[in-house]
Amino acid sequence: MKTLIWLCACLCALAMPAQAEGFLRTEGTRIVDAKGQPVILRGMGLGGWMLQEGYMLELPQFGTQSRIRAEIEALIGPDKTQAFYTAWLDTHTTRADIDAMKRWGFNSVRLPMHFALFTLPVDKEPVPGQDTWLEDGFRRTDALLDWAKANDLYLILDLHAAPGGQGNDINISDRDPTKPSLWQDPAHQAKMVSLWRKLADRYKDEPYIAGYDILNEPNWGFADASDRNGCQEKGNAPLRELMVRTTKAIREVDQRHIIIIEGNCWGNNYAGVLDGGLWDPNMVLSFHKYWNFTTRDTLTTILTLRDRYQVPVWLGESGENANTWFSETIRLVESEGIGWAWWPLKKIGYNNPLQIKPNAGYLKLLDYWAGKGSKPSAAEAEAALMQLATQDVAYAHNLHRPDVVDALFRAAHSDESVPFRSHYLLAKGGSLPAADFDMGRNGIAYWDTTAANLYVSTGGKGVTWNPLQAYRNDGVQLGQDKTGLYVTQMVAGEWLKYSFVAQQSGRYTLSLDAEGGVFDFSVNGGPAVKAPATVPLKAGSNSVVVRIVKPGSRLRRLVFTKR
Repeated sequence: MKTLIWLCACLCALAMPAQAEGFLRTEGTRIVDAKGQPVILRGMGLGGWMLQEGYMLELPQFGTQSRIRAEIEALIGPDKTQAFYTAWLDTHTTRADIDAMKRWGFNSVRLPMHFALFTLPVDKEPVPGQDTWLEDGFRRTDALLDWAKANDLYLILDLHAAPGGQGNDINISDRDPTKPSLWQDPAHQAKMVSLWRKLADRYKDEPYIAGYDILNEPNWGFADASDRNGCQEKGNAPLRELMVRTTKAIREVDQRHIIIIEGNCWGNNYAGVLDGGLWDPNMVLSFHKYWNFTTRDTLTTILTLRDRYQVPVWLGESGENANTWFSETIRLVESEGIGWAWWPLKKIGYNNPLQIKPNAGYLKLLDYWAGKGSKPSAAEAEAALMQLATQDVAYAHNLHRPDVVDALFRAAHSDESVPFRSHYLLAKGGSLPAADFDMGRNGIAYWDTTAANLYVSTGGKGVTWNPLQAYRNDGVQLGQDKTGLYVTQMVAGEWLKYSFVAQQSGRYTLSLDAEGGVFDFSVNGGPAVKAPATVPLKAGSNSVVVRIVKPGSRLRRLVFTKR
């Protein structure tokens, strides 16, 4: 409990409160508040709420929300499918989630919007060329804004799924590849521009809106169709033209909010986009960062643009990695005065602050969709899906991952480790689970040779830093059997640090519950000794570092016995 209180206090101290006394704006290379004070946005993206991506539901084979919806309809019919999606939107993100974000230390939230919650698709408009507005999306955005305001959090509106879809990575925009994309149909572009004008008119007087992220991760080869995601694009003229046009429409009704733009190639290719200079004086360049090194040279391109055009830059999306990568990346960008928005708040998966734990019926559905199980009845499928949408996704039912929150805030700025859980040794001794090593960056709380996924920089395969994909998101390989958790896949030279409290000082024999291997350890910074050995402990706080000399198959516990 003391550790938890201490951690909360540290997080509150680190987080800059977002007191929205006026509109955010740009000033040189910084985002500033109404008083001209620099603001570093520390945010989280609400991925999976208004727009589902297949991997977040353990359905990568379906990918897009439209495909997922079609598969659900095939099982339970369109009416019950609609009930599922309504319940999903009602439950996935609520005031409780935003309250928690404030407690953890965030000062902003990025809302990934699906255009179809706000307006009909082009091919479903009863009158071609006219826009039918749907209140559901606006109502839900209003509610989110109210929750954000109650917590002094800024809200960034992000068009994640544009009409027609903005790229060949179809999952992120729910694009149907059999139909014209955003770039192939002027009617889609007109609807996107019209939607942003509508949103800007609705929120023009809201200082808690930080800005408009007008198009998430465009990825399209304009000059060369074989350059499917636009990473080699040199001109990007259609992208610039659409963003200029959208900005103009916004400025017809809203002169105050920041305009956030993203380059091609998932937000990072700005070649040609800024030819002719910036087209608005209150603009921010967003970039996205995934699975690469955490060194300053990885920011060279975006920092060059920042300095050349004297414009603020913002890490608009990042995440999906190990805790140490989170901390190192945030440490890097904040050292440059750059804010960030992590991705996502929750999913069926373990490397986010909240984890959705699906019910047994949904797991059977996953087996069926994967071709590994029998087809459920309509009643069974409906029950499983409605339990997922009304209970499993709810904040109160999510698994909370404090190590991820620690990585995003405390560990990003601290060269010390803290206990993963509070452990107390009684006068007669006790034990520490090997999986409960400290929280902190790689090299501070532990040392592991495969601590994060860096496949974009290394050109190799992705690294699974914790094959168990459960319990915690640190770069130490864990396993589990009927006796509990254990550390596995050890490499000579790797080490783990444990902090704990001893009730009584004295000499204790420290032995390791391990299968094979040779280990040494040092207590309270003392000399390394081979396990088992007898060592002195202080009354109060102590630490021990366990080092792998020769790997074993499993390390289960550290056992202390009073002499």
